Amino acid sequence: MSLIKETEKYLCELVRNIGYDIDNIELVPSSRPEFGQYQINVAFSLAKEKHENPRVIAEKIVNALDNRFINVNIQGAGFINVSFSNEVLKEYLNKCLDGIDNLIDKGDSKKIIIDYGGANAAKALHVGHMRSANIGEAVKRLLKVLGHDVIGDVHLGDLGRQSGMLISEYKRMRPDSPFFDPNFEGEYPKIELTAQDLGVMYPKASVDANNNPERMDEVREITALIDKGDKAYTSLWKQMVDISSEVIKKVYDKLNCHFDLWEGEMDAFKYIPDVLKIMQPYLYESEGALVCDVIKEEDNRPMPPLIVIKKDGASIYGTRDLGTIYSRMERFNPDEIWYFTDERQSLYFEQVFRACYKTGLVKESCKLKHFGFGTINGKDGKPYKTRDGGVMELDSLINIIRDEVEKNIKEEITGSEREHIADILSIATLKYADLLSFRKTDYVFDPEKFASLDGKTGPYVLYTLVRIKSLLKKANDKEFKLLNIDNNEVLDILIKILEVSKVLNKSYEEATLNYIEELIYEVLSLYNKFYNNNQILNEKDDDLRKTYLAVSKLVYNVIHNLLDILAIDEVDRM
Repeated sequence: MSLIKETEKYLCELVRNIGYDIDNIELVPSSRPEFGQYQINVAFSLAKEKHENPRVIAEKIVNALDNRFINVNIQGAGFINVSFSNEVLKEYLNKCLDGIDNLIDKGDSKKIIIDYGGANAAKALHVGHMRSANIGEAVKRLLKVLGHDVIGDVHLGDLGRQSGMLISEYKRMRPDSPFFDPNFEGEYPKIELTAQDLGVMYPKASVDANNNPERMDEVREITALIDKGDKAYTSLWKQMVDISSEVIKKVYDKLNCHFDLWEGEMDAFKYIPDVLKIMQPYLYESEGALVCDVIKEEDNRPMPPLIVIKKDGASIYGTRDLGTIYSRMERFNPDEIWYFTDERQSLYFEQVFRACYKTGLVKESCKLKHFGFGTINGKDGKPYKTRDGGVMELDSLINIIRDEVEKNIKEEITGSEREHIADILSIATLKYADLLSFRKTDYVFDPEKFASLDGKTGPYVLYTLVRIKSLLKKANDKEFKLLNIDNNEVLDILIKILEVSKVLNKSYEEATLNYIEELIYEVLSLYNKFYNNNQILNEKDDDLRKTYLAVSKLVYNVIHNLLDILAIDEVDRM
């Protein structure tokens, strides 16, 4: 349990013991540090409830406090200000030098499935896929740190027009293939294609189909046959999906995104008959399609029905999402399922979730949540594109950042080491920039700004950690301990670190990582001020030297663990 949580529980019990019924008290970081490190403002709510003078209530509370606090005072009508004694801070934070468990408050564990990533099979990942991957991976790691049982699913977009496009192109390349022989019996052969081949085939087929109505009809027919389970086309398409998935995995690996489930829309097929059976009483025909009403009386915006089966009898992505949810309920029985996609899909997910609850596919106790995010924009304020206006591939985006961050690496670092450092710095820069804004906020992609060694950037954070690791290595101390923390710069760092638990829980509650990044920056800014104003290694006072090194170790440990939540790796030098 964190010191803040432990203290809040103590204060709650104290207030009850002096005669006031209360459920919780918040220890608030002070906006006036000259009066104390924290404020206790409960006197005002109690005064309103009990019709008493808040100053009198504040005095009762202050008189009951024990010696864990110093500098206790009351300001104004009843604002209680307190600071932790140095002994309390030392005893608590010396336990946090090698891990952050004592800085974390865990609630009841839940089983949560996180649906993120969402790459499309047989297509290159583009800039639009990055936010889902980065946010989803970090939230998954955050949930695990907070004690939850988490399953991450990439949920590939492995069914759609790209399947018809690629198979129609393969048919032109290999017209004599067994996949196109209706009389073929036996096991279908392994195809000899690479991801690069698919990358050439798809745009070629797409251009032709968009200019040739007969080719487009063929593409639609193939796609519909896969939807209906055609053995030959499904076998061929699954091989193409497997080929492209290897490349997709490599890009996700670059981003430090790792999934527990590597499933897609096609995995939902076998559950669709059960889904339709359960939903049947709620479905009706509209313009030839089967739909489910999801509108509610209290709705103040249009809420169209969810299309479940198209008029040609084929499934739609909504059908497959319903099948996927049903599959997850049957196999994992989760407490919650979280989705991370573009905010513009919020209406669609509201339709799907309502249909799940209305028809009984999902029990009311299971929470389905969609967390939308904003877009990555160019300096013109529009979604980020290539110079010729096309969709920017994710690999290209990484390379743009790589060119910028390499300028921050010392010239004497060469060869494979330089390559390795540049790779890590590139991803750290991208991730830190991507997670810095509140989840729903759009942001402008600015490679020069993101790669700067100053400000709220990945390079600034990693450079500071390089500095701390170098310092600790030179010191070569085996044991670390806070002994003398009378230095105000030291105290500022320690008090800021006590915010870890509340920041992590706020990030969890809002499913956004910007609070963690702000805390990282604030801690490191305070540390750099301390570093520049003190002779750490050359300090003559032995207790002070040990304390300064312990502060450095504490800061490194905390930031290292917070970066791990964000899926950001470190470098040893740069």
